[in-house]
Amino acid sequence: MRILANDGIDPIGKKLLEDAGIEVDTNNIPQEELASKLNAYDGITVRSATKVRQDLIDACPNLKVIGRGGVGMDNIDVAYAKSKGIAVENTPAASSQSVAELVFTHLFNGVRFVYDANRKMPVEGNTKFNALKKAYAKGVELKGKKLGIIGFGRIGKETAKLALGAGMDVLAYDLYDIPATLPLELSGGIKVDVPVKKVDFDTLLAEADFISLHIPFTEKPVLGKEEFEKVKTGVGIVNCSRGGTIDELALIEALDSGKVAFAGLDVFDNEPTPRTEILQHPKISLTPHIGAATNEAQERIGVELANLLIGHLKG
Repeated sequence: MRILANDGIDPIGKKLLEDAGIEVDTNNIPQEELASKLNAYDGITVRSATKVRQDLIDACPNLKVIGRGGVGMDNIDVAYAKSKGIAVENTPAASSQSVAELVFTHLFNGVRFVYDANRKMPVEGNTKFNALKKAYAKGVELKGKKLGIIGFGRIGKETAKLALGAGMDVLAYDLYDIPATLPLELSGGIKVDVPVKKVDFDTLLAEADFISLHIPFTEKPVLGKEEFEKVKTGVGIVNCSRGGTIDELALIEALDSGKVAFAGLDVFDNEPTPRTEILQHPKISLTPHIGAATNEAQERIGVELANLLIGHLKG
């Protein structure tokens, strides 16, 4: 049995597969070459970079399993693969904590202007120190503010737990049921149930001081011009879910008008070539799609993915 880990796999996951007698190839094969080379493997693991579409599936009848290291599977034609008898697995729980912590990285960056200070201090810090100090003098605290969470799955819940731990109120919106409380596990093994408020979409837009998106890819942006007109003036927006869930041009307009105070973006419409207006905007905190990119998350993903693949290939 051979697996192509085309976007990499944690060494522990690789060892688990090899110990089970499965050969693992971690050499990346460019997307345009996969159709001619993937048939030499029994399975493939991907993250967000490699796409496994219908034409690739048709070209590789030897394929038995597709593993996605992470949550969203919009880069895989899941239904078509399953119709061909190919198992498709992902690791939805493994990266939740890491993504939630990145959300708060962007929130703290935004409320204290760290993203802009890090740009300007190296070039102006020794000549305009007092001017910069004045420019960044109106930060706000997160404690006591309302965080609106759009999408209350695993990552949304972990983000809510961090918010509750920071003394924020959580406004949760989802198409599915939302629990009345969430369990917080504190240092020392102390567990506390903390209330969460379920609201409709318009209430979230109107009342939230900050909004964080935790939804899969959508054909139409969830936050566009119409929605930005409904938000509270001075709101902060964070997107560590999927590119395309925010209308980026409408976001730029809302930032320029002051309707939105700042945005934190880990995902973009045109990955891996985000639009210049987003990358150079002075009110946007930026990261290059690294929500799950922590050592701990990648180890959890590797282990979970390896066990899933072993189950399909050796079961």
